[in-house]
Amino acid sequence: MPLTKAPEVQAGVPTDPDALLAMLSLNRKARITTEGPTTDDEDDDNVALVDDIDDIDDGSANVSVASASQPRTTPSSPLAGGSSKSAAQHLAYTHPHLSTTSAAAAKISRPASPYTLNPPIDFDGLSWPSVGTRERLESTPEETAAKICRIADAVRIILTEIGEDPTREGLLSTPERYAKAIMFFTKGYEQNIRNVINRAVFEEDHDEMVVVKDIPVFSLCEHHMVPFTGTMSIGYIPNSRVLGLSKLARIAEMFARRLQVQERLTKQVALAVWEILRPQGVAVVMEASHMCMVMRGVQKPGSATVTSCMLGRFREAQKTREEFFSLLGRR
Repeated sequence: MPLTKAPEVQAGVPTDPDALLAMLSLNRKARITTEGPTTDDEDDDNVALVDDIDDIDDGSANVSVASASQPRTTPSSPLAGGSSKSAAQHLAYTHPHLSTTSAAAAKISRPASPYTLNPPIDFDGLSWPSVGTRERLESTPEETAAKICRIADAVRIILTEIGEDPTREGLLSTPERYAKAIMFFTKGYEQNIRNVINRAVFEEDHDEMVVVKDIPVFSLCEHHMVPFTGTMSIGYIPNSRVLGLSKLARIAEMFARRLQVQERLTKQVALAVWEILRPQGVAVVMEASHMCMVMRGVQKPGSATVTSCMLGRFREAQKTREEFFSLLGRR
């Protein structure tokens, strides 16, 4: 006879997380989760069971089961002060289905990229750091000048190898100019999300959609180090907290000024807004043209690549997504 209600944890009933999840699967619908706290039914990457049980403790591991109807509360602002959470605690709070604190939870989550497994923001340091970013951020003027000299020397080698003469008049200062330009193109490695936001998070009784459309974005493809350019639109539904509008553009700029792929850039911006505001939902759509497709390879000028990342209510509710796309002028 099928179960009709969630089993109670009693003496004699196995408390092993895997056994409990198996029992719950008999009478609970499997809900799908990917990035962010969501209950979308359309994807099948990760499975988390929706139930009335929030935490199951067997003495060795904690299994968090997402609730279908959580009351909306105003979370504390992570920008109010230094974060004391460990990376695992931080991840478990913001993305429960990706938590690495539970072996059982890891079994029901798909293997994710390091950009999703690691906290998207370190409020006391760099955001989405790469090897060498800390050194670059804390470089002295003398160390920065030495970096530019080394890059310039490498550019002279490139000019020589392609058949040019780096000593001719037109190319004499090109290596130094390029070195300074590439440092500017990648200045996002030196930026900190705390300084970018600069306390521009405000308590506001507003729970309707906020959208900033068509933010110009310039970045470098990490595969060929050639540009891709386009526009990004960012929307979110506040949870009693709003962000200064210019800061959305600054967040996009910070992540774009790095070696990127468009898919990751879109996700990084969405997760950053989610992390800063703890809103009801975040949506990011980017449309760009890639010079690696236009100038080389397939050589198809005019082609555009569109990527999106939906979190929270934008991922859960089709009507919410439709409203967002209608505000963007898309169907």
